[in-house]
Amino acid sequence: MAIVDLYPTSLRLLGRPVLVVGGGTVAARRAKALLDAGAQVTLVAPVLSAPARDLVELVTWRARPYESSDMDSAWFAVAASGDADIDTLVAADAESQRVWSVNHSHAADSAAWTPAVATVEDVKVAVNAGGDPLRAVAIRNAIAAGLETGELPLGRHRRNPDTRGRQGSVALIGGGPGAEDLITVRGRRLLAEADVVVADRLGPRGLLEGLGENVKVIEVGKTPGHHPVTQSEINAILVREAKKGHRVARLKGGDPYVLGRGGEEAIACRDAGVDVEVVPGVTSAVSVPAAAGIPVTHRGLAKAFTMISGHEELENVPHGSDHTVVLLMGVGTLNRSIPILQAAGRGADCPVAIIENGFAQNQRVTIGTLGTIVAQAQAGRVRNPAVVVVGDVVRVSPLAPPELATAHYGTRETASILS
Repeated sequence: MAIVDLYPTSLRLLGRPVLVVGGGTVAARRAKALLDAGAQVTLVAPVLSAPARDLVELVTWRARPYESSDMDSAWFAVAASGDADIDTLVAADAESQRVWSVNHSHAADSAAWTPAVATVEDVKVAVNAGGDPLRAVAIRNAIAAGLETGELPLGRHRRNPDTRGRQGSVALIGGGPGAEDLITVRGRRLLAEADVVVADRLGPRGLLEGLGENVKVIEVGKTPGHHPVTQSEINAILVREAKKGHRVARLKGGDPYVLGRGGEEAIACRDAGVDVEVVPGVTSAVSVPAAAGIPVTHRGLAKAFTMISGHEELENVPHGSDHTVVLLMGVGTLNRSIPILQAAGRGADCPVAIIENGFAQNQRVTIGTLGTIVAQAQAGRVRNPAVVVVGDVVRVSPLAPPELATAHYGTRETASILS
């Protein structure tokens, strides 16, 4: 049998009688798959292997050698006895009764082949590879991985009539700091399955280009001081689209629950009776400093950190440069924030870093001190989106100037680690 001889199709065997001849592991595997498809399985074998014995209560077991009459009521047959002569007889009986069969002893002469199968949600992938089962498995695994990660689309193009009238759902997806490959696998898959995407300005925007033409994208992005779509309107959009039966992906930057108002959106959905799930994302509060080589905590330098919006008050943040402060969207309020932080036990020489457009091609890092950073930011025309990091951890960055990188590392042990 050549690959050009194959006519791919899918059998619907729910409630139909099928025959499996053999009691070994291959027969057990085939019987299990047929049971999963809803077939009524008759298993013919004098002796059963341990995997086959596990199925005894689910199949009709004829504890004897195969007889041609076993084929009389079958819609489909599998010859997997391990004995080539028996399997040939089973295949011949199936052929004479016009029953499709798989002959595991003589694949080249088999009327049908069993493909390598993967199931991802309601998508079933079957791969034949010219009679090479290991190759088929490798290809199947690659396709399944693509579906599970969202590299391949899972979204529906034609709605199943059985799902009409049913309510949809909402997934609040943390897209990370903006790089397409920093979204979680689950977030990427849910995005690929979505009928509607409600998108922020700072999420992984490049992923929107890979969505199908049938996917509706609703832009609700905000910029500092400009909110064309209010939060209450966003909440209403999520509920409205889900109640239409759509699978809604709310694609957000960072993590939905870290200054992302994801909690408000989740509450709005639950109050409206809409199923909602939260997919955590890589928050920019930690990941963007890391893009500049700055850990928010570091042994000998900082044991804790505070993340706060640049628009909030800073007076109650713990004092001292050994407590890292991370300001999100804080560039516009530097004139107010820096004096407060400087006065709170840090001093003018406390290191500061501003990372613009973290992980993007136009990422830029500006490093100075509390005494110099405002002038540096103004001279360099620093803009949001940016993350401001204040504290001794900035010294760890490979981008720190020598006068900052070589001073005040604390213990000798810490210095040796950094060298």
